Amino acid sequence: MKKSFSFLYFLLIFPVAAFAQQRANALRKGIPLDSIQLSDPCILADAKTAMYYMTGTGGLLWKSKDLKLWDGPFEVAKTDPRSWMGPHPMIWAAELHAYKGKYYYFATFTNRDVKIDTVKGNVIERRASHVLVGNQPDGPYVPMQDATYLPANKPTLDGTFWLDTDGKPYMIYCYEWLQNWDGTIEKIELKPDLSGSVGVGKVLFRASDSPWSREKDENGNVRPNKVTDGPYVFRTRTGRLGMIWTSWVYDVYTQGVAYSSSGTLNGPWVQAKEPITPPNFGHGMLFKTFQGKLLMAVHSHQDINGRYRRIPHLFEIDDSGDQLIVRGPYVP
Repeated sequence: MKKSFSFLYFLLIFPVAAFAQQRANALRKGIPLDSIQLSDPCILADAKTAMYYMTGTGGLLWKSKDLKLWDGPFEVAKTDPRSWMGPHPMIWAAELHAYKGKYYYFATFTNRDVKIDTVKGNVIERRASHVLVGNQPDGPYVPMQDATYLPANKPTLDGTFWLDTDGKPYMIYCYEWLQNWDGTIEKIELKPDLSGSVGVGKVLFRASDSPWSREKDENGNVRPNKVTDGPYVFRTRTGRLGMIWTSWVYDVYTQGVAYSSSGTLNGPWVQAKEPITPPNFGHGMLFKTFQGKLLMAVHSHQDINGRYRRIPHLFEIDDSGDQLIVRGPYVP
């Protein structure tokens, strides 16, 4: 999700956050997918309602019966203004997950009024992955038991959900590079009803483990990029556990994949040598259509004079072997 300073990303997101209520009230119908500007798209195919629900950055939701035309945006996240998030948190990378009869809203919330650290001149805002709950896929999604899921002194983001082989639920998330200067992807156990976390987080791998990401340091030396972004866990039909995640190759937004040698979240995680999607596509997730076709939802990335333009796209996926294969664009 992030390449540079938080303020740069704020320039992209602020119009979404500031006018979320205005946009939510201006309901639009029959909008083609490629006419929606949305970062970090996540699509829930809900069989109970025979509807697709798409969330992402900005805290809003879109609905579609066929993936072709979408209605929205709807405002669905109801946070507590007395919590650490404050009255008007920024919302990044929201995901919807159905679990044990309820629906859960995994998202990153940022309170720009609270500063937790300053590293290398960068002021770091209070930001963390968190979970809300709802009875319906279109919400409303409201707070649960725990006020926090992750440490208040660490910026975390892009939380996602996985039920591991031990039968326990986990949140997988990024510890942001702005503080540690080598972003990590970590896991933390969740309570059985996902209402809070258990214990402490564990590092699964680091940005510097990537064989494909690239950046230059202050002396012009090439090194692995420091950004970890958008983890999403999957299992192929052969049972192999994998994770897609995103970083950068210099100024190109790029998504790679890693596989667990143990078949569990504990890894060790082995990084594929080459990216899995075309350049300037990333922050992906996987879902099946009502017809059983496996798709990947990602956003395309275009940098126009320092401002990002991101559009949701779909790719057809083959998971029949031990490796995830992106077959090409999918047009509903």
